[in-house]
Amino acid sequence: MDLTAAHWMYLIGTCIIIITMLFRQNVVVPSIIVTFLVGWIFTGSFTAGLQTIFNGSLVAAGELFNIFLIIAIMTALLHSLKSIGADQQMITPFQKVMKNGHISYWVIIFVTYAISLFFWPTPAVPLVGALLIPVAVRSGLPPIGAAIAISLAGQGMALSSDYVIQIAPTLTATAAGIDVGPVADRAFVLSIITGAAAIIIAYFMLKKDILKPSSKHLTAWENSGQINEDLQDEAGNNQGRKRKYSLLFAILVPVTFLIIVVYMALAKFSDAIPVIEGGTGAALIGGASAILLIVTSTFRSVRSSLNNVSDHLVKGFVFAFKAMGPVIPIAGFFFIGSGDLSAKILNTGTEEAPSFLFDLVVAGQQYIPESSFIAGFGILLIGAITGLDGSGFSGLPLVGSLSGALGDSVGVDAATLSAIGQMGSVWVGGGTLIAWSSLVAVAGFAKVPVMELVRKSFLPVIIGLILSTFVGLMIF
Repeated sequence: MDLTAAHWMYLIGTCIIIITMLFRQNVVVPSIIVTFLVGWIFTGSFTAGLQTIFNGSLVAAGELFNIFLIIAIMTALLHSLKSIGADQQMITPFQKVMKNGHISYWVIIFVTYAISLFFWPTPAVPLVGALLIPVAVRSGLPPIGAAIAISLAGQGMALSSDYVIQIAPTLTATAAGIDVGPVADRAFVLSIITGAAAIIIAYFMLKKDILKPSSKHLTAWENSGQINEDLQDEAGNNQGRKRKYSLLFAILVPVTFLIIVVYMALAKFSDAIPVIEGGTGAALIGGASAILLIVTSTFRSVRSSLNNVSDHLVKGFVFAFKAMGPVIPIAGFFFIGSGDLSAKILNTGTEEAPSFLFDLVVAGQQYIPESSFIAGFGILLIGAITGLDGSGFSGLPLVGSLSGALGDSVGVDAATLSAIGQMGSVWVGGGTLIAWSSLVAVAGFAKVPVMELVRKSFLPVIIGLILSTFVGLMIF
């Protein structure tokens, strides 16, 4: 296959983005520049190159808007629950069972995972940090143990699969040009394997440091230093907000989500219920959350409910675009590599549309070892490298595109490679091994040095990722 100058520019652009990530810099500007250069070189028109920048982001935004919408709705619901104190009520019962440090470790993991699976780790950190870390410390669990439990369960295991909201697998699968379902299912299995291994290893590393329950531990911890003011304010806002209907919605919301999860499971494994495919599961969660948002706001105040729902949705969209906005131009560049989307971006006919990434893989196929293990661990490494920017999600279009292009040539299902790459990107960059990620918030609430948290988490996470990659290549 003859490679054009545009192909080489696409390859150079991909390398530039990876190198930029290695230097811990934001890749939005490089993504915009190389998108322009690829469009200019391919079309031979400077103005068409400029249009490619806009079209790339526009196509990416259209493909990914369902992600923004579900984030906005779930965040709006959480704000509504906070306004009546239901978020605090949902977590209070777990404080009663935290009798010693060993139990506290596993309780924090369970609660963080459950909240993060439905609301993402961002709101889970202040909630668990403010309400459960002090109880855990008093029970004898060292602060570093509480921080590890939160990061591994939330930023690691829950976020890497993102099985309920399915933002991560949608990003990866869209770039790979495959259905979301297989990627989500395999990512869920790999996340459990990685998380179980990392959490168990971390527990045995911490076990000797767990002390007998004593209020002295809490006093010493409270006097150990001050956390970031913004985090402290957020934690303070979570305290003492028990309203009239808080208990009702503290029960209603988890039960509603549990029913939906059971329904989705029955649909997957039973013929009695129609199969839920693609993004239908996320749509079901989003629709139910919107109704819960309206009901919660109405119970809080009938008179101001219309304004409250609108305000919560605005906050949700603001958060969604802050969290995912930078992904749009990055995804726009990698979508040029897909023949299905490049026609829209470059304003060409479908038959003339280039598949830069696929063409590059085909051209270099003779140099690629036909080994599933080399391909699998190579995608894992690339995913980990893309996670160095500290977001965990910006590299998903890249690992998805590479997985879709490499799958056939190395004899591994593209969904499997995509799930493996997703594990590497999110576990590393999502907040378990990168000090400049959301891990800072976890360390702040636990009052531990963030670099110590990274050092303690490194070995468990790496072992977990290697194990899950090996198992994934063997069983899928």
